[in-house]
Amino acid sequence: MGKGGIGVGSASIILVFAVLCLTIFSLITYVVAENDKALVDAQVQLVNGYYEADTLAERVLADILIADTIPASLHGVDINTRWDDELEMETTFYFCRISDRKALFVNLALHDDSFDILSWRMLATDDWQFDDSIKVWLGEE
Repeated sequence: MGKGGIGVGSASIILVFAVLCLTIFSLITYVVAENDKALVDAQVQLVNGYYEADTLAERVLADILIADTIPASLHGVDINTRWDDELEMETTFYFCRISDRKALFVNLALHDDSFDILSWRMLATDDWQFDDSIKVWLGEE
């Protein structure tokens, strides 16, 4: 054997390094794929929950429109009324649950022969907590 060639030991080290790199990259790919799947599953649950809540809200609205007086609840949904100073009329509102942390909020202005949808949107239902754990510079003192 001549001088300057790659020995068996050097080739083994390169092979072990290549296998180690491929193993690490495959583990990273697997973890990223699992996280993406969890994110997609959560999004699917949110979309399904929204459309179930939307269907329920439509049923409640239809039953309110055919009722002689506004009932206190329909299909397990509490129905409330409040005075709106801006519109100078009483409005009807209710929440249809989407998930533990979100609900579909419906606010209606009911008239004798028609209605106006003032709001039909998804809202967060969990309490918002102010986070002051990080010191933030607010400017010169």
